[in-house]
Amino acid sequence: MPILGLAPELYPSQPAHFDIERVIRPNILALHPYRCARDDYSEGILLDANENALGHSIPLASDDPNFKLDLNRYPSPTFDDIKWRIAELRSIPGPEYVFLGVGSDEVIDLLMRVCVAPGREKILITPPTYGMYAVCAQVNDVGVVKCPLELTGALGEGGEQGRFSVKISQLKAAIDADPSIKLVFLCSPGNPTGTLIPLRTIREILDYENFNGVVVVDEAYIDFAGAESSAATLVTEYANLCVMQTLSKSFGLAAIRLGIAIAHPALIQILMNTKAPYNISTPTASLALAALSPPAVASMREKVSRLVASRGTLLEGLARLSALGLGPSVGSNDANFVVVPVLEKSGSGKPDNTRAHSIYKALAEEEGVVVRFRGSEPGCAGCLRITVGSETENVVVLQKLRELLEKL
Repeated sequence: MPILGLAPELYPSQPAHFDIERVIRPNILALHPYRCARDDYSEGILLDANENALGHSIPLASDDPNFKLDLNRYPSPTFDDIKWRIAELRSIPGPEYVFLGVGSDEVIDLLMRVCVAPGREKILITPPTYGMYAVCAQVNDVGVVKCPLELTGALGEGGEQGRFSVKISQLKAAIDADPSIKLVFLCSPGNPTGTLIPLRTIREILDYENFNGVVVVDEAYIDFAGAESSAATLVTEYANLCVMQTLSKSFGLAAIRLGIAIAHPALIQILMNTKAPYNISTPTASLALAALSPPAVASMREKVSRLVASRGTLLEGLARLSALGLGPSVGSNDANFVVVPVLEKSGSGKPDNTRAHSIYKALAEEEGVVVRFRGSEPGCAGCLRITVGSETENVVVLQKLRELLEKL
């Protein structure tokens, strides 16, 4: 069954073992998407969508940029101008490779809905990883196969640093054992691990002939690891790859909720056919377009550079707390956060979940410093995840940690 809206010349041919029509659920392939008013016309005297012709009623100042937005009109269903800027930023051919979602969570949900049959098929995740993959799977009645990352310091199978690397042979064995797996979720750099997955590892999974599903690489933190590390450049080679990105982290726009999927046009068309008609709001789109302008991108990169430098300074400060029972950071620190284990006060060198949780609570409730307790995650016993803050915030967190480690 052909993919509605996809030109025949855009049907994928690489990799040879991948057939997208075997991945997408039949009811999705047969879907005739809702055609909204702005799919046809967006200019002129617009009397087709039952909008309020007199405009919105919010009392804004005349110099407020939102005052000039047509908030009484439905937004564009495509926003190709934003997609072009993303394509240029990530060195991909054009907007047909880009999908916009209400945060990456909408992309995760849509991928499960279009690819994985409820009650019958599954996704594969690599704990410790982003919790929304499993939550979304449960919401969609989709099974979850877990293939944990390497949790020790052993050398990874691809020669990379061992801890939190992908165990490729075990992942392949899980795929071989369960042909109902349709999506493989990889978080790179990982959350909560902060560890980048090398492109050679991602290629090896994409090339695995026994897997006729989609590999989803979540790159929310990729700019902190270096854009050259992104798997986005592989989408012209692999139709079985979907790369998720966001404006929440490096761009500092968490509040506008704009997620991005970069993939072969065939998968992008499926997502477009399935999404809600006007999923991206006009205010969100206006802010996103401004954030993707050349001056704004230059500013983003400058801030990322400062945060990466602060990350190093923060790690040095945390290392100075080792005598008080703070262990060395885990993971390879490729994101805008670090993960450190709180150890037993006895000096045994063992992670201490109870002590870590007490410090986490005391920091938040007594000192006004909020970090994240991650001790329940595999391989993260006793761990606190600390976002790299401003220089002043980093000084404060180090000072408060020192005081609490001495006290607790």
